[in-house]
Amino acid sequence: MIKLINMENSEPLYLSAREAASELSISPATLYAYVSRGLVRSEPTGDSRAKRYRADDIRALKSRRAPPGENRPMRGFDTDVPVLDSEISTITEDGPLYRGVDAVALSEAASLEHTATLLWNATGSDPFARSNLPVISPAMRAVMEATRHEAPLARAISVLALASDADPKSYNRSSDGRAQIGARIIRLVAASILGTEPSADPLHKQIARAWAPGNAAAEDLFRRALVLLADHELNASTFTLRCAVSTGLNLYDAVIAGLVALKGPKHGGAGPLAAYMVQSLAEGDVAAKVRKRVALGERIPGFGHTIYKHGDPRAQSLLPALVKAGADKRLAVEAPALITEATGLYPNIDYALAVLMRMQGLGIGCETSIFAMARTAGWIAHGIEQLRTGTLIRPRARYVGPSPARSR
Repeated sequence: MIKLINMENSEPLYLSAREAASELSISPATLYAYVSRGLVRSEPTGDSRAKRYRADDIRALKSRRAPPGENRPMRGFDTDVPVLDSEISTITEDGPLYRGVDAVALSEAASLEHTATLLWNATGSDPFARSNLPVISPAMRAVMEATRHEAPLARAISVLALASDADPKSYNRSSDGRAQIGARIIRLVAASILGTEPSADPLHKQIARAWAPGNAAAEDLFRRALVLLADHELNASTFTLRCAVSTGLNLYDAVIAGLVALKGPKHGGAGPLAAYMVQSLAEGDVAAKVRKRVALGERIPGFGHTIYKHGDPRAQSLLPALVKAGADKRLAVEAPALITEATGLYPNIDYALAVLMRMQGLGIGCETSIFAMARTAGWIAHGIEQLRTGTLIRPRARYVGPSPARSR
């Protein structure tokens, strides 16, 4: 017999969605995100449309947050527990939401520029007007030329380091001004990574022109990928950027912080690892290579996700689009099915990107470049939001070192 009441203290064992959200002072969307991360257990009720939530999970989450009554954005610092409030995006079982809009559905037709204005909550003049191009100083142009053969992210970082001084409006504090700075940064990052002149054309067209000229299908696939990658809540690079911005940095310098964090092998570096595996799978018997990798206990890059336990909706959207556009079904369909059957892990966006790059005949590393160009939109959104709070992010450490020596 299942007890619905804790007989020792008469506390309920289960809460409704409204009760659970109210207890934590969060929205229902955030509650569902907690469920998708495994932080709160849910069970169906008699009503097929409703679920009940374990009260002990809700109490555990509440106890791990900062004491009530602290009116500040930072609420604590603990793995998987929110550390600051944001209106920009959240993550659900169905994928990310950009200001309440389903990112997967948005990717069906929207451009990155449209997505950026949504993330930035830009309601004034169009920040992506054709006249709003980045300022290129002689020093920036010299750096572009000197780093022509360097890694794309390193080139973008080098150019951005000089960009705020070249732009007389880099510290503009108005909403319109910051959105216009954001558009100039996206165009500058794209030009630096692609090795082209800054352009007012939609970013997916610029990428297709540089990487897959004359390929209309590639243009649409790049567009879709850019939207899916635009933001993903507080991942490592975004949180790094927000910490940097909270010191009062301008948006140009802030994006440098995001790019540097992205270079890490556990973040943006996951893309090349997936690309190397895709390359290996493409060069032989897919089933045999998957069996060997699984039997040896090797890591399966591009599969599994800390949040999406039942599959990354972004990959589930992009992979079928690749197949429809003519991608190798051994890589886009057969290999994922075999790996999921053998390991229980599902493909994530890194694997889907690796297949896209392979399909276009692009070199390993391009997946990180497109990730950086897309995520710049989200970084700028978080930078603008952090600047608006005017607060310094200063989490406390939980000290676990030795106790001070006692004097005798």
